[in-house]
Amino acid sequence: MLDFFFLVNKMAFGKFDKNLDKELFSETINFETTRIKVGVFSYNDGEKKLQISRENMNQDGEWSFAKLGRMFKDEAEKVIPAMEKALKHM
Repeated sequence: MLDFFFLVNKMAFGKFDKNLDKELFSETINFETTRIKVGVFSYNDGEKKLQISRENMNQDGEWSFAKLGRMFKDEAEKVIPAMEKALKHM
């Protein structure tokens, strides 16, 4: 039974193909040690979706993905206008 579920799940979802993921809009808001990206994406010409992601700078000055989680007020005040721009691309 588990094998059947795996097969059906794989047929329904398959593997993610980065080549099919189209970025239609993107704006990055930079802060001192973090940056937040607001984007609109469409996978395989499907429905457009809003994505918000965060990257934090490590001690070596390199950016690494982090869970967006909660935002400070100053972050939200700068991200909301970017989200409003993104909505125009949806």
